[in-house]
Amino acid sequence: MNVLIVHAHPEPKSFTAALRDQAVETLQCQGHQVRVSDLYEMNWNPVASADDFAARENPEYLVYALEQRRSSKEQTLAADIQQELDKLLWADLLILNFPIYWFSTPAILKGWIDRVLVSGICYGGKRFYDQGGLSGKKALVTVTLGGREHMFGEGAIHGPLEDMLRPLLRGTLAYVGLEVLKPFVGWHVPYISAEARQAFLVSYCRRLENINEDKPIEYPRLSQFDDRLFPRLDLDGAPSSVS
Repeated sequence: MNVLIVHAHPEPKSFTAALRDQAVETLQCQGHQVRVSDLYEMNWNPVASADDFAARENPEYLVYALEQRRSSKEQTLAADIQQELDKLLWADLLILNFPIYWFSTPAILKGWIDRVLVSGICYGGKRFYDQGGLSGKKALVTVTLGGREHMFGEGAIHGPLEDMLRPLLRGTLAYVGLEVLKPFVGWHVPYISAEARQAFLVSYCRRLENINEDKPIEYPRLSQFDDRLFPRLDLDGAPSSVS
């Protein structure tokens, strides 16, 4: 299996970096091919702009997604985007490894998503969810945060973590066709002991050793909808089941 780890943390000695290193070691020991995009080390440019295209179909008005489609066909994407897109298309498993900032990803990772999930290749038209351009591949989100586990879930102060990450899990990863696995979480890591951190690393190692047994989160399938994207009706007239 080919694995791409996109790592987004500014501190090389962070626990998030330790999770990255654990993933590399565990997956390589299993015989998988692993590549790492360390966004801060790469000085990744997170800003989507007209500079991302060597040539423009419409130089007077920028419609970013439309220019992505044209540039991907004509191979005129900026070199840094093309390099990351090539890694993504090579990978069978994408791991996003980051600390949660304000219920979301760090800006540098959001910029990787904006620039690398190219329209016309990763999605476009009705190529989304199970028909997305990255269908057949898997994604795992590995996060660290300061909150305690009891603060997340039904009825908890912050609600379920999956709800917090919905724009990423569903609106991004599932949308482009990836099979999204349940996130791995390092809870309360700035405040716990070295022993507790080591326990997280052991748990992560075991998770990755058995990653092929993970069942993806269920999201909508286009077959559940008609040509206008209204839910299809079951024989009893009820809408088809949609997650």
